[in-house]
Amino acid sequence: MNRRAFITLLGGAAAWPLVARAQWPSRKASIGVLHPGQASNVNTRIMAFREGLSENEARREVNLELIIRLADGDLTRLPVLAMDLVSSRVDAILAAGPPALQAARGATKVIPVIAVDLESDPVGSGFVETLARPGGNVTGVFLDFPDFSAKCLEILTESVPALAKIAVLWDPTTGALQLDAIAAAAKRLGVGTQVFEARRVADIADAFYAIDRPRIQGAVILSSPLFGGNPQLTADLALKRNIPTISLLPEFAREGGLLGYGPDIQGLFRQAGGMARKVLHGATPAEIPAERPSRFQLVANLRTARQLGVELPSSILARADEVIE
Repeated sequence: MNRRAFITLLGGAAAWPLVARAQWPSRKASIGVLHPGQASNVNTRIMAFREGLSENEARREVNLELIIRLADGDLTRLPVLAMDLVSSRVDAILAAGPPALQAARGATKVIPVIAVDLESDPVGSGFVETLARPGGNVTGVFLDFPDFSAKCLEILTESVPALAKIAVLWDPTTGALQLDAIAAAAKRLGVGTQVFEARRVADIADAFYAIDRPRIQGAVILSSPLFGGNPQLTADLALKRNIPTISLLPEFAREGGLLGYGPDIQGLFRQAGGMARKVLHGATPAEIPAERPSRFQLVANLRTARQLGVELPSSILARADEVIE
């Protein structure tokens, strides 16, 4: 795939809502998509974004392009890709994850930026002034719950009570918010931790193979576009190393991991699509409140539990939104 070639996912004409108070641009509208991942891992999320753009409204035909720029795992390319979208004069930019959001903010203070960011404190990071009134050119969907990663650790210790020490898989490009929260929770629960960093896909395998299995009895995978884009890889590695693991992304358990607890990723991109629709109808990010995920899922994989020799307690199974037999 030519990395610089844009992909028009909507195939020319698409259906769009009529809004009495605003008109679509007279020229063809376009939205840039800035993502750190690869096409094979991004396509379903872009389709969910597309659904959110036209959801639940009366429609009419207009032309709109989604101009896709993917870093293919090389985060150093994001600033150049962001500038390329600005040069393409897109009407808005969808930025997935902290590095993409930082690159988009660095490239423009004018073009509206819609973020899908599960790792940042949007106010503390300076992305928005307040959640209710962002105040600049950035709004989006943020997981503004600093203790969410701590909840994942609590679920893992409830599922595997004998845990004395865990591995924490962390992408440093997402910042330290999650890491600080899980460190505090581990101290409170009396569980030791060892942090393993992963910035690239190759680092994920290196991290799992670096885990001293006799001393470390479980693992928590923190939220990151890197891990979210590779749920099959992380699930396979956790199973191969025989490590009971929970991820902040439900897809991990669906792909063979033990437990996944977190927001519905497809739903997040639909939410972002709805926010982008408002921008295309004339609203500014400064007046579009930032949103939180609207749905969370606990997924438990009993098949994997049997392979790992783990008996998931009835308390976990009763709370699970999905149990994979």
